[in-house]
Amino acid sequence: MKVVRLLASASIALASNLQIPLDSSSAPPSYRSELVSLHKSLVEISSVTYTENAVGNFLVKYLTERGFVAEIEFLPPPDHVALDDDLGDRKPRFNVLAWPGPKHHPAPTVLVTSHIDTVPPHIPYSRSDDEPNGDTVIAGRGSVDAKGSVAAQIMAVSELVREKKINPEDVMLLFVVGEERTGDGMRYFSDTISELDPPPNLKAAIFGEPTEGKLACGHKGYFGCTITAHGKAGHSGYPWLGKSATETLIRGVVKVLDADLGSSEKFGNTTINVGIIEGGVASNVIPEKAVARIAGRVAIGPEESGGAIVVERVRRVLKGMDEDAFEIECVNGYGVVECACDVPGFDTATMNYGTDVHNLAGDHKRYLYGPGSIFVAHGADEAIKLKDLEQGVEGFKKIILHALADEAGEL
Repeated sequence: MKVVRLLASASIALASNLQIPLDSSSAPPSYRSELVSLHKSLVEISSVTYTENAVGNFLVKYLTERGFVAEIEFLPPPDHVALDDDLGDRKPRFNVLAWPGPKHHPAPTVLVTSHIDTVPPHIPYSRSDDEPNGDTVIAGRGSVDAKGSVAAQIMAVSELVREKKINPEDVMLLFVVGEERTGDGMRYFSDTISELDPPPNLKAAIFGEPTEGKLACGHKGYFGCTITAHGKAGHSGYPWLGKSATETLIRGVVKVLDADLGSSEKFGNTTINVGIIEGGVASNVIPEKAVARIAGRVAIGPEESGGAIVVERVRRVLKGMDEDAFEIECVNGYGVVECACDVPGFDTATMNYGTDVHNLAGDHKRYLYGPGSIFVAHGADEAIKLKDLEQGVEGFKKIILHALADEAGEL
């Protein structure tokens, strides 16, 4: 594993221990200005998956200037690239590891992590007020998913260290690339964690994703499939002399959408999104080949095999319609992911989206939490209120303290 260590002697910026205001008329936390500035810098930097180099470099500089020790963990080139993926300028991609403790490498028990890549397209930063207040709306790609969590996590750890509420050696920050595609950043960290010296002794990992400030008790599983239908080309005036791959594909996909692919009381129904359909060469030619790309949100377990179970059900549906027409290639399959939601003071919920929780192997406790709503993430109107971002800082602080107390046997 190629690692570059960057050291800095500056102390962590001071921030007060004031609690988050209940409304915008209350006194703001004294870290508001620093939080707004950090969040703004992160959102302004375009970091669509495979083009995360610039935001990673910003984080390294930002953290080391504030007394953190940072390491960058370079990833190999992606081994699976979809047809619509843009590899950008092909600058090196890397995860950022950081800790607020001494210069030597710690063996943390709690990992605080989120991702620095976003979905396309990049949307510029904007803010509803020149002078931020609790109700200020901050917009831009990644403002919610997940640079809101990244900023809140950094501020939360900084605050806890300043308040001397945690041992700096007990907590490590990890910001990964690639979550929005294949999860290659977290999977690479997971595969190489034993090479760190010393390796972390993780008892808990806290993942940052938009949960509306609720503590997630888990999320649905996931799989992605490319379905290829084969037909026989011919003149469209004589459809009985050929076989339309596009028609076959559409009929097959509709059957998949209508099928019962599995459900559970906690996570609801397994759902399918048909993201892309392509086929044919001209409107007056019977298409010989057609392709659909689908994403499944899996509502059944177990975690390791639930995705494969649903994929097999999809295969059976398609083969039942046409034994010979379909090829199916699937990746990233897993079932429902359970998370701990035992921290007092939080509303709880389950999430329909996938995260990097599954991609980090180990028997550590897993928490999923973050500011902002998934309902605006990935959309043209992605935005978050400042008071929700600030509440995220306080929420991460509470979860970190709970995880450390739980590990120490103090609960």
